[in-house]
Amino acid sequence: MGCTVIKVKPLSEQQALTLFLSKVGPNIVQNQTIMPTLKLVVKECAGLPLTIVVVAGTLKGEEDPLIWKNALRELKERIEKVEGVEAKVIERLKFSFDHLKDEKVKSCFLYCALYPEDFEIEKDKLIGCWIDEGFIDDMDTRQEKEEKGHVILKKLEENCLLENITNVLGQPCIKMHDAVREMALSIARMNPRYMIKAGLQLEELPEKEQWSPDIEKVSLMYNSISEISIDVLPTKCQLLTTLLLQNNPIKNISISFFTNMPCLSVLNLSFTKIESLPNSISELKNLTTLLLRGCYQIRDLPCLSMLQELKKLDLCGTKIEEVLEGMDMLIKLRYLDLQVGTLKEIPAGLLPKLVHLQHLSFNVVNEKTSLKAEEMEPLKKLECFIGRFEYISEFNKFISSVQKSKKNLIKYHLHMTSSIMPAARDKTVTIGGVQNWEGDLIMHPIEIQQLNIVKCHYLRNLVDDNSSLKNAIDLRIYDCKGIECVVSLSAFASSSAHPLQSLEILDLRDLPKLSALIMKDAGIGSRCSSMKTLLPHWLLPNLQNLEQIWVSECDEIVEILGPATLEVEEKRGDALIQFHLPKLRVLAFRKLPNLKSICSKSGVMICDSLKLIAVIRCDKLKRIPPFVPLAGNGQPFAYAPPSLTITSNTEWWESLEWDDHPNFKNVLRFDLIKEKDESYHSPLSISPSPAMEAAGFRAAINKDFIAQELDNDREDDQEEEGDIAMEYVEPVLGIANCLRTPVCKYLQYHRKLNDYVRNFKRITDELNCKMEDIELQLKAELRPPGKIPKGG
Repeated sequence: MGCTVIKVKPLSEQQALTLFLSKVGPNIVQNQTIMPTLKLVVKECAGLPLTIVVVAGTLKGEEDPLIWKNALRELKERIEKVEGVEAKVIERLKFSFDHLKDEKVKSCFLYCALYPEDFEIEKDKLIGCWIDEGFIDDMDTRQEKEEKGHVILKKLEENCLLENITNVLGQPCIKMHDAVREMALSIARMNPRYMIKAGLQLEELPEKEQWSPDIEKVSLMYNSISEISIDVLPTKCQLLTTLLLQNNPIKNISISFFTNMPCLSVLNLSFTKIESLPNSISELKNLTTLLLRGCYQIRDLPCLSMLQELKKLDLCGTKIEEVLEGMDMLIKLRYLDLQVGTLKEIPAGLLPKLVHLQHLSFNVVNEKTSLKAEEMEPLKKLECFIGRFEYISEFNKFISSVQKSKKNLIKYHLHMTSSIMPAARDKTVTIGGVQNWEGDLIMHPIEIQQLNIVKCHYLRNLVDDNSSLKNAIDLRIYDCKGIECVVSLSAFASSSAHPLQSLEILDLRDLPKLSALIMKDAGIGSRCSSMKTLLPHWLLPNLQNLEQIWVSECDEIVEILGPATLEVEEKRGDALIQFHLPKLRVLAFRKLPNLKSICSKSGVMICDSLKLIAVIRCDKLKRIPPFVPLAGNGQPFAYAPPSLTITSNTEWWESLEWDDHPNFKNVLRFDLIKEKDESYHSPLSISPSPAMEAAGFRAAINKDFIAQELDNDREDDQEEEGDIAMEYVEPVLGIANCLRTPVCKYLQYHRKLNDYVRNFKRITDELNCKMEDIELQLKAELRPPGKIPKGG
């Protein structure tokens, strides 16, 4: 939207008018009736860029001259009634706030001021907070509420009250400009009354006199408070509805602390060091939201049966071992997060009582919280579900139930494995350790977006009888010793849909018998050792959405892109085969001992979007394929995609053969990596990370990352453990990479540095709460060889 504003000296009259017109909309620019009043409105903005942008956003698209005249009169009256430059700026900004017609939209805006200054607030989490607060409550489903939240965000962004940004992890966020936040604080000090002391490094609660009896919301998040005493509170916080204490090192809370908060509705203690909650929490009979995410030292909680109004309970990352006493009485629960690695069981009969649940999530690594389909069947309102099934039969029953009842599952991560695999898409299925796949077929949800398969050694190919993979955009197959092809076309004989037609990411690792991606022969499971090409030419029209190809440890692969058969290539003679992949961005190859070419010798690649070719330990690969521009049929060998970088070690680059076109080497950009970089340590294997890509990393990988991978290849016994930690370490990896240059460049800006540190602390806190999951996974991976994994 372009609302990024910096503090500068006042603009000239013409500059101010130009900026205003650029924000107010083309229909207004052409309206000569409004123009005289518009120029006077601009004059009232005093040449201040932020004020100009905010006022223009408020009046954007308004064509009624009376509205413009009223706006001019209102601005003048506001400015005249206050003294001082700062006060006048705030009044101009309040003009925009007061013109928000919906009171709930105003409440949503003021809520953003509860966060620390310059804080990057993730949009999805913010909307979740709005729902918790009841600002968005006139819809039946959570999805409808989230959609309404995005509409409100868009409105506030269009009014330039919030700035739309992307954080270092690639997540969509918003920020409040300092002056806009000061305006919000000036409102929140009066009506409604908030106490906001977030991110101020406080070591104790504010003094007693600051806790006025009419306070409605208190934000003390991101401080250094270690203990909470009742001594500082007034006799009764009669109107207090929201208390935000997350990201404080709180260890103890006074026994009677919650006694004098009869109206408390939202309590956030996430990422604190609290070990137990006082029994007085049971007196919060109006509590609707209790957040204990990341409280990894808490092992038990008081009975919750008295909290009859509770709608949201987040226990992710705690150390509880048993389901809380009285949880079956919380019949109004709509959101329950039990991603707890220490939980010993899910009591039979619990879930069927929580019939209003819309969000339900369990720890997918914890085998003791495997689910049964019959327990899930009564949850008709479920929209988001994360959980695991131990047996194929239970998994299939659940899928069948979902499809028959047409449950509105908007987001699901279904697991039948103890292996941690990335779940980058809303609709993800992960299957691992299945020993009798061919004897007991696994059902796939029709709308599946991501399919992960790991350690299914008896699997020969994916068999699918109703084209449920046609919508899959992400396919990852790891460590399947027997797989020969990914899909057999005979499975799609009765369907008009092309297999993998929506595929964007293809990630294949440690598949020693892989011979083809799609096998055209009718015989399912038959070995076709003559097929050494991953993507034959005839298949490419069905893969036009493909963005990334990651291939690792597949011994049989000789060629990535090639003709259907060797005979076809011979018949074409000198005619070039064009391999057209318009969206391809990443080609990454690792440990492919027989890979000889990316593209057949008689072919050229047409993929202007290609950004990266990464090569690690592919010693037989001796040539880079020629490219032809997407527009026109120019001659190959003198052209390469503008953004393309080739990354590998020096030895490989110097070993490449350039045939009769040595000039081709000069148009390619090679990113040299060192064999070992002491400044960078990571046990990770190559893996595509959407978050890192969105954050602006060069195609999800950089030379330091690959350099360490080359070093890791010499230590094979550490690779498997590295893969396990991959999903959790990559966010911190991304921050570390992103911070390196900005921190050096902007060290003088203390506030910005604090912002980075705060974000880093938040991520590390989230990592800490999941460390036990990693430990459990390591134990599962290192179980004695003779023990057959469950699932068969």
